[in-house]
This record gives sequence, C-alpha cells and structure tokens, in this order.
Amino acid sequence: MKDITIRKIATDQKIETAKGRFSIRLVSDLSKGKDIVHDLHRHDFYFILVIDSGKGIHEIDFHEHRVKDDSVFILRPGQVHRLELNRESSGWLIEFDTTFYKPDDINSIERLKKATRVSFCKIDKIKTDSLYQSLKHIFKEFQNRESGYLDAIKVYLDLFFIEYIRLSQDQESDVRQVNGYSQERFDEFIELLNTRITEIKTVAKYAEWMNLSPYQLNTITKSMVGKPASDLINDQVLLEAKRYLLATADQVKDIAYHLGYEDPSYFIRFFKKHTGLSPEAFRQNFK
Repeated sequence: MKDITIRKIATDQKIETAKGRFSIRLVSDLSKGKDIVHDLHRHDFYFILVIDSGKGIHEIDFHEHRVKDDSVFILRPGQVHRLELNRESSGWLIEFDTTFYKPDDINSIERLKKATRVSFCKIDKIKTDSLYQSLKHIFKEFQNRESGYLDAIKVYLDLFFIEYIRLSQDQESDVRQVNGYSQERFDEFIELLNTRITEIKTVAKYAEWMNLSPYQLNTITKSMVGKPASDLINDQVLLEAKRYLLATADQVKDIAYHLGYEDPSYFIRFFKKHTGLSPEAFRQNFK
C-alpha cells in the first residue's frame, strides 16, 4: 500500500531520541478555536485520543463512532481513520512509536495487545478520575522534561493502559468472560489474519496451522467476539480491500491479485455481496 497517505508525529511537538518518538498535546491547542477535520489517512505510530468534552465523528477502519464526552480512541500503527471534532472539544492527544514504548515483559506485552484491541471506549463519567490523572501526569512530565521524565512517561502510560482495560471491560456490550487459553489462541488467529490473509482464506487452513479443528477455532472466535472464524476472515479481506481502494489508484483487478484472487470477477462478486457496492462504486462513493 505504498501510495497511502501516512502521517508522522508533528516535528515541532515531539520528543525524538534514540529511544523513539513521543508527543502529547491538548486538543484545544490543536483546534486553535477552529473545527478539526482530518481526511482519511493512517499513521506509522500509536494514536490515543481522549475527549473529556466534545462532539464529532471518528471513523476507524471504516466503522463510524460518534465522539461524545469521555470518549477514548486507541489506534495501532497502520489503521485507517478519519476525524472531525468541533472547536469546543477538549482532551488530550498522545502519539508514540513502537521504539518509544516497547514492553519487554510478557505482562506488559499482553496489556498493550489487550488495550489496542479496543479502538473505542465511552467511559462512565464517575470512573474517569484515575485515567485522566495519568494523562495529566504524562502531560506535566512532557512539558517540564526533568531528569527521568521519559521513564516517568512510560510508567504513566502503563497505568493508563491498566485503567483503560478496566474501563473498557465495564462496557456491557463488550464484556465477555473468556479464559486465558481462548484469549491466547484468539490473538494467534488475529495475528495470522493480519499476516496471511492474502494467501489463506479458509477456516480449515487456519485451524490446521494452529493445530486445532475448525470446530475448535469457531468455538474460540464465537466466545471472544460472537462471530464464526469465517466472518473474521471475510472482515479482514474486506478491510484490506477497502484500504487499497481508498488509499491507492490501483485498478480493481490489481487489488484483487494482491489480495490473492486469481479471478478478479470473483473478488468483485465477493465484495459486492458483503458491502452492497462494487469495488469501483465503493471507491467513488467514499473518495
């Protein structure tokens, strides 16, 4: 996807050292009294937007969220998004790359994975104190830059992620009681989807790679997200297709080949069946 627009962390608003890039800014400083409108793009870094007060629209991987008071959005590097915020919005925007915050113990690694699986969380107002305190501490350390401030920022990021996971699990629609084994195997499946979707599109093959039966894999995905594995495979294909359609000028047949379809007409039928639009119509409607 070499033609896609990739945004970098603002040069004059970041720490950039051998330890990586990091930035935290107030949303009010970003808006400067005007509405914020960012067209579809992606980043090569983690993007955390916390709105304590405001309204707008945040579209992440083509799924639209309404921005309201006490909204938290977390994007992984490479995710596609579009943002509109009204000028009165307030909160924090944190940006950092994988070099700056790179957990090296299993608990921290799993915590980051778990937090970044939940792209959006609407927080109960009475439970925001701990989360916002971590952000205020990070902002203060970033502004003052006293001895040890980089380490302090990472500690407060750890606390932020711990609190975010707790709060996101409180949302009734997202609460699912699953054991550690199911979580581990589900993460493994998602990682395979991210890296092998252009080659493999059958439940049986993914199950084989994971030393599971198709029934076992479907049981795991249903317990985690309420969907069979085949739906997640289709979702990943469609997501990749949409990214290429909107981020490049490649012909539909070339996108089909890239996604592993030898017959472009089959890809077109698949895309239309699941979206209601042909690939070209989708591209024109969302450009």
